Order: sequence, then C-alpha cells, then structure tokens
Amino acid sequence: MSTVGWVYRSAGQRLADDVREMLREQRDYRELLYQMTRRDLMLRYKQTVMGFGWAIFMPLVNTVVFSIIFTRVAPLDVGMPYPLFAFCGLLTWNFSASAFRFAMISLTTNTSLVTKVYFPREIFPLSAVLVALVDFAVGSLAVIALMVYYRVTPTWTLVALPVILLVHVMFTASLCLLLAMANLFYRDVKYIFEVLVTVWMFATAVLYPVASLSNRFGLLLQLNPMTPIIEGYRSVLMRGSLPDPLSFGVAATMSVVLLVTCWVVFHRAEFQFAENV
Repeated sequence: MSTVGWVYRSAGQRLADDVREMLREQRDYRELLYQMTRRDLMLRYKQTVMGFGWAIFMPLVNTVVFSIIFTRVAPLDVGMPYPLFAFCGLLTWNFSASAFRFAMISLTTNTSLVTKVYFPREIFPLSAVLVALVDFAVGSLAVIALMVYYRVTPTWTLVALPVILLVHVMFTASLCLLLAMANLFYRDVKYIFEVLVTVWMFATAVLYPVASLSNRFGLLLQLNPMTPIIEGYRSVLMRGSLPDPLSFGVAATMSVVLLVTCWVVFHRAEFQFAENV
C-alpha cells in the first residue's frame, strides 16, 4: 500500500472510531442530556407569566408588523396569505436563531461542570437545540391555527415533513457545536454573532419568496441552506408540493457533512475546554 493510501486509511479509521465513541457516549449519557434540557426549560420560563406562550408571541408580533408592511405599504405576492407565509418563516428561523444564541454561551455559563466533571461536553449545545425544538413544537400550534383560519388543507406531501425537520435539526445542531466551541476560545464571537445573525435572516427567504428576486440574488439565496429548509416547510404544509430536489438535496448533504465535521472537531477539542474557561 502506498504512503498516501495508508494516510487516508488511517484518517478514515480514526474518523470512524471517533463517530462510534461519540454515539456511544450519547447513548450512555442520554439521561444527563434529558436532565440538562429539562433544567434549561425550567430556567428559561421560570417566573414568567406567559411561559411557553412566548414561543408563539414573539414570532406572532413580528408577523403582524411585517404583514402590515408587505400587505399595505409594499404589497408582496407570496402565493398564499402573507401572515401564514411570514409566521412559518419566522418560527422556523427563530428555532435556529434561538438554539444558536443559547448554545453559543452554553459552555461559558457552565464553567464548574466543564472543569470538574467528565461527560461529553456536546451535551450543552445539544441541550440548547432540544430546548429550542420544544419552543418550535409549541409555536407550530399557531401555524396549525392559521392554516385552519385561512382554510389551507395539507396534502399527502405532509409525509416529507419529518425529513425536513431532521435536516433542519442537523444543520442547527452542527452550527451550535461550532459556535459553542468558538465562543469558548474567542469571547468576541458572541458580539459578532448578533450582527451576523441579523444579516443572515434578511439573506434568507424568511419574509419574502425567492421568486421575487432576480436570478442572481435568487441563486445566492438558494445557496444559503436555511432558504431551502424554510421553503421546504412551506411547500409540504401549504403548497401541497415536495421541496425542490436540487436545492434541498444540497442543503441536506451539507447538513450531514457539517454535523459530522463539527461534532468530530468539537469532540477532539473538548479536552482543551477546561484550560480556556
């Protein structure tokens, strides 16, 4: 065997060993992940009047504001009632943005656990994803209510919804792992993040359809993985069609590769976390 072939084989074997170890640790520490998620949920909504109602209230307020703008001030044709279009996009975006925001500080706000007790540290950012996923599930009730109000009936394409959700969760989890690790080593990441996430939202088809843009800008939006994910939700829920196979296929492939890459990098770096807290 050539030297290059041996190197590639060794790297592949090490990657496979890392993946097996990560999966085994998540299985062994699944109860801890559950308890962390439960704790974070209780802390987030402790002593709040509305509780889980905030998961619906915030995207609903933004939907009202943007609905006034894009139906009264600058009318925009989206092929469906605009409030339903906007709320679906905002709810989907808020799931990822909320998970990013809490995962980013998950290691730096749990310094005593990071430095003193051994367990897979990816539990912290993954817990942030699960908490955001609970909010997403609660907010989905408002989507159902809006669909009933506007008499939008789902079709057989609803069977593709779990696939879209899986891709969405994988993409979100991969960036949560990356952000948590980056913020631990470089504390100014949290300041840059707030600017980038705002720009990113407007560079995603959250409030307007891709078809409303020129070919050049529309193509750039399609390269953003969040755009085909959000459009995928709208397609299967409200348009009665499957997501675009090319753009969604690229987003799905990117999500899988990114999750494996970020998780392996996170796993290999976690022994340095205690020195940087």
